[in-house]
Amino acid sequence: MSNVPIPNQVDPRRFADRALSFQGQLSQDGFARLGELVTRADGEVNVSLSFLRDEQKLVVMQMSLSTEVAMLCQRCLEEALLPVEGEYSYVVIRPGSDTSLIPQEYDIIELDDEPLDVRALVEEELLLCLPIVPKHPDDACAHPQGYVEAELSGEEVAKSNPFSVLAQLRKP
Repeated sequence: MSNVPIPNQVDPRRFADRALSFQGQLSQDGFARLGELVTRADGEVNVSLSFLRDEQKLVVMQMSLSTEVAMLCQRCLEEALLPVEGEYSYVVIRPGSDTSLIPQEYDIIELDDEPLDVRALVEEELLLCLPIVPKHPDDACAHPQGYVEAELSGEEVAKSNPFSVLAQLRKP
């Protein structure tokens, strides 16, 4: 595996024939759509790419990525550093090819003779990995100074139950 810069564009078929692999880092600030969702984009995304042909002679691209993103915690509204990682296996086919014999463990990329945009693919996968509701782990959330969590009494809980009205209807 060569530890060289990740190419922006690749030819998966040619790279698979040569069984090439790459490992490197991409700067988060190079991903515009990711930058809109994080509080700061100053980290690095560790990317590993491997190209090969499987036992069916299909062009396979394996990718793994990992990074840490800074997002706004929805519990305490402070910045939270959240790990984002994933491992992916793609099969590269020509548009219109029969996909019925492709193993289910592969995601399909339809590609003619044009090169594959690696940065766009990495950004797509990063966006899909982001948490829907970003938050610190339960024990790490910092509440504002002076914050006291309200405790409800049993009577208040019963009053707040929207189904308590149904219980009164059942009484003779």
